[in-house]
Amino acid sequence: MTTPNHFEEEEFTTKFNGQTVLRIMRQVKPYWHWIAGFILTIMLVSWLDSYFTFLSKGIIDDGIIAKDMDVLRNIVTRYGSLIVVQAICVFGFIYLAGVLGERVRYDLRKKMFAHLQELSLSYYNHTPVGWIISRVTSDAERVAELVTWGLVDITWGMMNIITSTYFMMRINWRLGLIVFTIIPVLLVIAAQFKKKIIIEFRKVRKINSRITGAYNENITGVRVVKAFGRESRNMNSFDELTSDMYRSGYRAAWLSALFLPTVQIISAVALGSIVWYGGLQATYGMMTIGGIQAFISYVVFMIFPIEEMARVYAEMQQSVASAERIFSLLDATPEVINTPEAISPSSIRGDITFEHVDFHYDDDDSILEDFNLYVKQGETIALVGPTGGGKTTIINLLGRFFEPTHGRILYGEHDYRDFTLQSIQSRLGVVLQTPHLFSGSVIENIRYGKLDANDEEILQAAKLAGAHEFIEKFDKGYLEEVGEGGSLLSVGQKQLISLARAVLRKPEIFIMDEATSSVDTLTEALIQKGMENLMQGRTSFVIAHRLSTIKRATRIIVIEGGRIAEMGTHAELLKQHGHYYRLYTSQFRSELEREYRPLDMVK
Repeated sequence: MTTPNHFEEEEFTTKFNGQTVLRIMRQVKPYWHWIAGFILTIMLVSWLDSYFTFLSKGIIDDGIIAKDMDVLRNIVTRYGSLIVVQAICVFGFIYLAGVLGERVRYDLRKKMFAHLQELSLSYYNHTPVGWIISRVTSDAERVAELVTWGLVDITWGMMNIITSTYFMMRINWRLGLIVFTIIPVLLVIAAQFKKKIIIEFRKVRKINSRITGAYNENITGVRVVKAFGRESRNMNSFDELTSDMYRSGYRAAWLSALFLPTVQIISAVALGSIVWYGGLQATYGMMTIGGIQAFISYVVFMIFPIEEMARVYAEMQQSVASAERIFSLLDATPEVINTPEAISPSSIRGDITFEHVDFHYDDDDSILEDFNLYVKQGETIALVGPTGGGKTTIINLLGRFFEPTHGRILYGEHDYRDFTLQSIQSRLGVVLQTPHLFSGSVIENIRYGKLDANDEEILQAAKLAGAHEFIEKFDKGYLEEVGEGGSLLSVGQKQLISLARAVLRKPEIFIMDEATSSVDTLTEALIQKGMENLMQGRTSFVIAHRLSTIKRATRIIVIEGGRIAEMGTHAELLKQHGHYYRLYTSQFRSELEREYRPLDMVK
């Protein structure tokens, strides 16, 4: 089953989103004492930096020029003692910020991963994998940087401006006022650059998600890419994406670079004014040499943080944009949820009923219309029909991965919405056309069906599924690595391991979605044998295009256009000369002829 992909990267506001910042701070609220700790230590470090400059004025004026060694000795001793205090504070804020950053990354990724487990199947049908990966990795990293080193840089910069202003006013308030007038000018310039920088960096983040998705699709689908010779076409498409990202990144870098020389020109004017006015006052005895030197240092203390703000602010915009995307994931609501009254029954065995079920994806055309079906406990139902008729949708509705748009589905006498999702889905055994194995060993993949299973249970499940024989032939047996997605195994081997996983689960309802369509006849026979073991006493639903699977069904249901076109046993449906008969004569008969054609005819 496939659904149209209507996903489009969100468009976020280009303004600094205060609500997002507040929400970020709520995320780190449990660690407020860590934040308070490194803010206090960085404030003390900044104050000491300014105080050292003030002490240097005393060293020059009261010690060196006055030739007073006692004063010089006292100031140097005080200077040395405070350096030790500052070193301790530097260690403190680096340690606290580093630990906080790791905790924020951990919390965000854990919350996103946990939320992804709760989201419905429809979310993954509409959302590219690359988008999700980008949120959990790079976006979480940026937010962690914002609440740690971003906050450190902001606190340090603001404290440098405040403490420098304080000490300048103590030395010479007239000259201090002149210097202070440049701050509003610089802030206005920063505000003018702000909007353009944030727009470009958000474009970069948007394109980055698309690039991540393109990487994921091309790597996972590399066999198809090579089989169809799509390398050049894919390279052209990828080149367009990277070119767009380059242009946006280039514009953002250009704007940031333009900001710095603008600030430096204004700073040079300010320094020139200080030297001129300070020198003028010094000629009248109103300013000392040490005072002028301290003023120049304080101006640098003030200008450097403002210059850094261009970098810090640009990074903050990226971090806030990343946070917006993280929160958009965390705010996504599952379409299928437990009702407040939902219960967890000890079993869901019993008859299954579809009552006037309609279903459609979003605003698309209906997939099922007034679908009605009654299945007795223990029956095996085969679903056949053309692609897109609704077969897989029926299976997904049965497992409550989706819910009917209208109508209801009953387990026994209960609407299945009266049961929790976990109580239903934990009792399903599902074998898909394309089985998914996880990186690890064979035994770990089988145990995925029942995490507390012992080795003996796994061995018996593999034997019932027909997988034990080929597993034993591996060099490491059940400890053999399967590779990412089972890439080191054949399709048939993956299918049998997937079947063993389902057998181990001991499901109450068994679902098989075209599990034999991609394997050879010999492997199909092994899968069929394993299926028979699993189906005994269980209600089973099988989607298949092979006659050998369908003929064993209690009932065969032909689905066309979201409705039941025909229903009955293999023999009954052939007698009707209807949809199934045409399907049989066009597809299944040719299958039989291929399998049982005499050797001389083949020659």
